[in-house]
Amino acid sequence: MTRVIGVPGRDFSVEDVRGTFPEELEITPLDKPPDATVRVPGSKSVTNRALLVAALAEGPSRIKNPLFSDDSFWLMDALVRLGIGLTADRDGGEVRVDGHGGEFPASDLDIFVGNAGTVARFLPPALALGRGPYTVDGVPRMRERPVSDLVDGMRQLGAAVEYAGESGRFPLKIPGGGIRGGEARISGTKSSQFASGLLMAAPYADAPVALRVGGRKQWPYIGITVAVMRSFGANVREAQDLFSVQPTAYNPLDYEIEPDASAASYFMAAAAVTGGRVKILALGSASPQGDLRFCEVLQNMGCAVELTPNSIEVRGPHRLRGVDVDMNAFSDTMMTLAAIAPFAEGPTTIRNVAHTRLQETDRLSAVATELDRLGIPTHQTSSSICIIPRTPKPTVVQTYGDHRMAMAFAVTGLVVPGIKIHDPGCVTKTFPDFFRRLGDLR
Repeated sequence: MTRVIGVPGRDFSVEDVRGTFPEELEITPLDKPPDATVRVPGSKSVTNRALLVAALAEGPSRIKNPLFSDDSFWLMDALVRLGIGLTADRDGGEVRVDGHGGEFPASDLDIFVGNAGTVARFLPPALALGRGPYTVDGVPRMRERPVSDLVDGMRQLGAAVEYAGESGRFPLKIPGGGIRGGEARISGTKSSQFASGLLMAAPYADAPVALRVGGRKQWPYIGITVAVMRSFGANVREAQDLFSVQPTAYNPLDYEIEPDASAASYFMAAAAVTGGRVKILALGSASPQGDLRFCEVLQNMGCAVELTPNSIEVRGPHRLRGVDVDMNAFSDTMMTLAAIAPFAEGPTTIRNVAHTRLQETDRLSAVATELDRLGIPTHQTSSSICIIPRTPKPTVVQTYGDHRMAMAFAVTGLVVPGIKIHDPGCVTKTFPDFFRRLGDLR
C-alpha cells in the first residue's frame, strides 16, 4: 500500500510502525545452533541522511530500501510538515521525496522528533536555511541529551539559533534566514551527529564551510554523511579533522539504502554464542558503516568470519574468548557484546564508551544493572565496563525504552531459558520486526 506520510494519526503514524507488542516477551532458546541466511532492514543512519539530503535537493528522488521505523517516521513526518512532498510505499520498499532546492516552503512550525537523536541533531542546521521560525523538541529524554556543540557550530557559521528553555538543552528555536558559512570548530566527543547535521546543510551556505571536528580519532558516522552527500553531488573534502564544503546544490537521485550493520550485529552474535552459522546478505566489506568492526571483535573471540563485499558469514566457536576492546568508534554494538560476554572464557572489557551514557538511556549503567539482574558480575568506570563470565539466570530484562537493550539481551535468551524482555515494542525505533526475524533463526 502506498501512503503519504503525514501528521500522526492522519495518514501514516508512528502507531502504524509500532503494531502490537505485549508488556513482556519471553525469548525461547534455540533447540540447536542456527544455520541460516538472513536479511536485515535498511540502515537507520543512511536512511535519515538520504531523506534529509533528498529533501534539500532540487526535484524528485527515490530512496530505495529505506528503514520504516520510529526514527525514520519522525523525520518523514517533519519533512511533510515543512512542505516537502513525500510518498512512502512500504510494500514496494521505497520513499519518493520531492526536494525543494535547499529551502522549506512552510514556516512558523513546532516540530516534534520523539526520541530520534539523528532527527533532532540533523534538522536544526537545515531549518536555518528556511524562513522560520521553527521549534524542535522531543520526549523528556531528548531534553536531557546534549546539543550545545551543535548550537555552537551553527552560531559560528552564522546560523541563527536559540535555546527555547534551559541553556544547552532542547527545545531549540531556529529563526531561519540562512547560513553565512565560514569556519567552525566543534567537539566530536559527545556525538558525531552534530558535525553530520552541520555538513548536510553546508552546501547551501552563502560561502564555503570549513568544519573542524575535535576530540575523537575516528568518525565512521561522519564518513557515512560525506558518502551520502557526495552521492547527491556535494563537493566535500576531508583532511584529518577538517571537512570543507563548497556552495552547490544537491542533485535528485535514485538512492539505495544498504542493510543496517548495527542490526546485523545481533544475528552475528546469535551465531557466535550458539556455535551456529549465520550469513547476512547485501552487507559486507564495501560498506562505510563503522559498526562492521564488530566482525573483528567476534574474530578475536574465536569466531570464523568470512567478509565479502556483499555478505558476512559468522560461525561460532565451541567456546568464546573474552576480549579487551575500545568500542568508541562503533559503540552501537557495545550492548551486543555485553549480552554475549557472560558466555566467554575469561572477562570482557569494553572501553572508551563514556558517550553512551548520553544516548537513549545511560547505556553503561543500564547494561551493568541488567547483567547484575542476570547474576553476572561487572565493574564500571565512567567510560568502561568489565564483565565477568557466569551462567545467566532467568529474569525479566528491563529495557529503559532503549531498542538496543531489548535486541541485545534477546540474544542472551537464545541460550538461557526464562529470559523475558520488558517493553519489547521499543525495538520499533529501528527494527520493528526484529523478534520475528530473530525467530526465523529456528
